[in-house]
Amino acid sequence: MTNIRTLFPTHLYHAKLGDIDPTELEANCLGIAEDDEAGQQWCDDNDFPGYTSYASLTDLPWRFPIFQDVVTALDGHVAQFATALQFDLGDKPLRLEDIWINILPEGGIHTAHIHPHSVISGTTYVAMPPGTSAIKFEDPRHQMMMAAPPRLKDAGEDHQSFIYVKPSVGDVLLWESYLRHEVPMNMAEDHRISISFNYAWG
Repeated sequence: MTNIRTLFPTHLYHAKLGDIDPTELEANCLGIAEDDEAGQQWCDDNDFPGYTSYASLTDLPWRFPIFQDVVTALDGHVAQFATALQFDLGDKPLRLEDIWINILPEGGIHTAHIHPHSVISGTTYVAMPPGTSAIKFEDPRHQMMMAAPPRLKDAGEDHQSFIYVKPSVGDVLLWESYLRHEVPMNMAEDHRISISFNYAWG
């Protein structure tokens, strides 16, 4: 008897963030970006397209109440995801490690990367104009399958080498931090705005 089992699955959590006004959140993100001279300078120095607060503001939830509301909602989603992943956390819960704003203008990209020092990473979406880019996930086995043939064009989602997910405003995506991901070029004229974050253990 032939038996094919599915081992070591890769999970992607997709839900609505919660009762947070996306218009208010967008206004806060744009206002922060306008005032954050250190962040603007870091983006200029590092040829980062658009704006990120990653290197300049480490205390968004303390500075801005709406970001504390975001974190409260995220804590609940991350707890659900950790349960689905069957993590044995013991007495050390997953905790927010960092959270930052991303504003990607027309033509901006965010190249492929992982978050190696975290357990769960994710993004919630604040502005997704028509025509803007999806987020692209890469099969984590990809780099080890150098001699493998390509997949069929109509292969199932669980057999694809890359998966594109187009979230809507107010959505939150969570994944384990080893999963390589990128944002292809934003082809929309308007800004693509998101808030990314990492959760660590302990």
